[in-house]
Amino acid sequence: MGEHKRTLTDVKNVILSAHEDSGPRDKVCFYNKWAEQYEEDVALLDYRAPSLATECIASHVQGDKGSAKVLDVACGTGLVSVKLREKGFQHFSGVDGSEAMLEVCRRTGLYQDLWPCVLGLEPLPVQAEAYDIVVIVGALSVGQVPVSVIEELWVATKPGGYICLTTRANPDNLEYKAELELTLDEMTRDGSLVRVSVTEVEEWERAVQEHETGYIPGAVYLYRKALHS
Repeated sequence: MGEHKRTLTDVKNVILSAHEDSGPRDKVCFYNKWAEQYEEDVALLDYRAPSLATECIASHVQGDKGSAKVLDVACGTGLVSVKLREKGFQHFSGVDGSEAMLEVCRRTGLYQDLWPCVLGLEPLPVQAEAYDIVVIVGALSVGQVPVSVIEELWVATKPGGYICLTTRANPDNLEYKAELELTLDEMTRDGSLVRVSVTEVEEWERAVQEHETGYIPGAVYLYRKALHS
């Protein structure tokens, strides 16, 4: 008998259950159960955020990529760091609320440090101003990580370092996206951040909602932390 293969319908059901209104601890349990299937599922979803964020970072970050310290926030199974490694980055630390996801990361052998942290409930367990690049892909959306975590990402970034963020732009996430952009605009106006690049992408991932077809859009944001403290 051939091995059962997952279908896009299977993945849609999983994603929709992740979007359901539930508390942060429930989300952690969900991701613990999903960890071993996660990469196969997001491949079926044609989830492009890790690749898009990586291309954005690699095309804008100057200097020696091999010596840059990267903090991969909500790192999941390590998809972003795997792709950054292909671009020449070598030093990775990761944070995620799911221990099962972190275990998958450990198997990659890419990370020097991995810490459990439920973002929004627990403080980011990293040293201030320690990272050249802080990246968070996929977690910034309604029902997931609160926009308020951006302040913690800023604190973790070295002056002059980069913060890369992504979010979805389909209808159920537009209010969250607007709040995210308002926060980034405010931090730019007060001199905390400098905008480097904002890229709106039409084909972000396959649609999973019943009222949506084809692909949903998304966005990649790259900012630089101001040099002054």
